[in-house]
Parts: sequence; C-alpha cells; structure tokens
Amino acid sequence: MKTGICTVKMAYAIRRSALKMVHRAKASHIGSALSIADILAVLYGQVMHFDPLQPYSQTRDRFILSKGHACVAVYAALAEAGYLSHKDLHTYGEDHSWLMNHISHKVPGVEFSTGALGHGLSFGVGKALAARINKEEWITYVLLGDGEMDEGSNWEALMFASHHRLCNLVAIIDCNNLQSLTSVSETLSIEPLAEKLLAFGWDISDIDGHDHRSLSQQLAQRSPTKPRAILARTIKGKGVSFMENQVDWHYKNPNDEELDAALKELGGN
Repeated sequence: MKTGICTVKMAYAIRRSALKMVHRAKASHIGSALSIADILAVLYGQVMHFDPLQPYSQTRDRFILSKGHACVAVYAALAEAGYLSHKDLHTYGEDHSWLMNHISHKVPGVEFSTGALGHGLSFGVGKALAARINKEEWITYVLLGDGEMDEGSNWEALMFASHHRLCNLVAIIDCNNLQSLTSVSETLSIEPLAEKLLAFGWDISDIDGHDHRSLSQQLAQRSPTKPRAILARTIKGKGVSFMENQVDWHYKNPNDEELDAALKELGGN
C-alpha cells in the first residue's frame, strides 16, 4: 500500500475535475461519477500497485470500470495518479479525443472499454483466471453499479469466479440505490444482495463507500480461497448537496451557476 497520499484531498480533486469535464462537454452521468470518487481515491492513492510511467507493466494491478458511463471520475483519478495531465482532461468529449463519453481502453491506465452494462465483471474474471494460470500475483479490481446487477451476465461471472476460487479478484459494487430514471429497488430489486453473494460463494464486506479508512482496510483484505465482493453503500451525487440522492443528475449536466455552486462546496473554483 502507498503512504503519504491524502486520499480525502484526492477524492475532492476527482470530484472537481469530473464536474468541470461534464460541464465543459455538456455530458451526462455526473451523479454516478461523484458516488465513486472516494473508492477511486483509495484505490489509486493507497491500495493498487501500478506505475504511471509504465502503464502496461505486467506486474500492475488491473482496474476495470464496469459502469463505463462514470468515466469522468476515472479519467480524473488517472490525472491525479500521473497517467494523464490535467490539460488532457480538457479534451473530454471532443471530436477525436481519447477521453470518450464512456471509458475507453485507448487511454493509458484503462484496461477495458465499457458502455453496455454487465461486461466488466466477466472480463475481470478472465483477467484473474489468466493471472492464476500464469502464477502472477497482481490483483484485478472491478467496479460495478448496483443497477448493473440487473444484468444476468454478472451472475454467471459470480458463479465462475467462485467455482475457480479466484481469490485475486475484488468486485466493488457502488450501491447508491439509483439508476437511470428511478431507484434500483423500484426498477428491479437486487436485495438482499449480501446474502445472495454469500450464497454464490464470495467473501463479503458491506461498508460505507465514503469512509476512506473502511475502504482502505477492506480493499486490502484477501480471502485465501474466495473472490471478494465489497458492497460500498454510497450516495449518488456525493459532495454536492443539491445533487445528492437526486436521480435527475444521472443525465443532467450542470449549467454555469450550478457548476460554480458545486465547486464552492468542494473547495474549488
């Protein structure tokens, strides 16, 4: 684990950059990006093994954003981690930019392009199995949305990972209870999620997804025989009071006044 990095400051920086990117591009999904900023700050600031100067090093840990629409948060995290410059973020959503509106593997530090939901965990299972076969020690982390758990392919991947005892695989589920147009519970209830994952043979933690101490401790833990799932209970739009728990911010982008107000809440300008 890394030391000397303030992940709280990093999470604030990720949120500020994500807001600016979405505002500049008049793009969507800022609520989804804000809910995962703390998870990304702890992963990139403390937990994962990587070298931004050697983005394709064989020993690197792999991170896969399955909820690819929340890409601005990952792009911002990559800038904080040294893969990108902050000037690169200004190109988000522009014609011919690598920084597409859904995450793209053309960006240094991005393992897999995702857009259609339900693909990231299956890909991550394949990476973890490859590491096992090749006797390599890197870890695969996959970040999914709770609404994304509606997709049946995730449950196939859960069974496969448990059957093969992929203890080098960590799934983080961003449980903010909102998706697209309404709540997850109204769209297609996935609860009791923890009990279901336990029944599928996974090692489970159910935590506050904005508590950096809990995130750091739980993301670093391993089961010797089971894949690990972390249910990160989060707030969609976290950090901006008028966006929190508001489903409108799945698709809405902030105007000039809303951006200024949001950045002031996050200690920026």
